[in-house]
Order: sequence, then C-alpha cells, then structure tokens
Amino acid sequence: MSTTTTTTTTTALHDPPVPVRVRLAAAWASFMFFYIYVDYLHLYKPGALEEILSGVVFEFDISQTFAFTSLALVGIPALMIVLSTALPARANRTLNLVVASLYVPVSVFNLAGESWLWFYGLGVVVEVALLAHILRSAWSWPRTTSATAL
Repeated sequence: MSTTTTTTTTTALHDPPVPVRVRLAAAWASFMFFYIYVDYLHLYKPGALEEILSGVVFEFDISQTFAFTSLALVGIPALMIVLSTALPARANRTLNLVVASLYVPVSVFNLAGESWLWFYGLGVVVEVALLAHILRSAWSWPRTTSATAL
C-alpha cells in the first residue's frame, strides 16, 4: 500500500506597482464618469425637467455661455485622462495638482441650495475622494536622483 502526502502551496498573487500616470488617468476617468452620472441622474429629480424646459438650471439661465461652461467642466477631466499619460512628469504633476485643487470647490458647489442631500452628498464625497487620490498621487510622485559628475 502506497502512502501519498498531498501538500498545498499557497502562492501570493503578483501585485506589481501601478505607474503614477496610470493611477492618475484611472482616477480622472472615474471622476469624470461619476461627475457625468450625478448630472444625468439629477434629471430624475422631480421638477428638474420642468426647470430645464423653462430655460433654467439651478439658478443659471440656459444659454450658449452656460452650455460652453458645462462642456468645459466635463471636458477638462476628459482631457486630464490623456494628459496624465502623455505629459512629461513635471508638467503632469503640476497640472494634476492645479486641476484637482480647482475641482474640489466645483464638486462641493453641487451641495449649494439642494434638498437632496443624500444624493448630492454621496456625489460630493465620491468626487472629493477621487480628487484627494489624484492630489495625493501627484504630490507623492516618485523622484529619481540624478547622477552627479565628480
């Protein structure tokens, strides 16, 4: 009679570090999708469509300026996805720090005068958390030491 011993080995999953550029691009993509969906789901709020049909969003008249500004507010995060992968490190870091810092108050503005605090509150919390991740990733961008000539 043969005796066999079965051994089970557990191997750790390979978890290579994600490059900063990829983390930034992914965070901007997540931010952009959430930002758009908050605006889209706002349409389900009672009275929202009536306001839009009357030519008003929040307290802003719907005009070409309003549409341009809205498109820019969504377009900038979309551009940040590609810019986070394409720009040189120094410009990339600076631009991510500046744009993410500017979008924090833009995101918080969604709470102004709103009665749906759970909906908009969740939107602001997720957006600001993504922006904080972007700021932290850009701020802590790894540095390399340059070789000095003797």
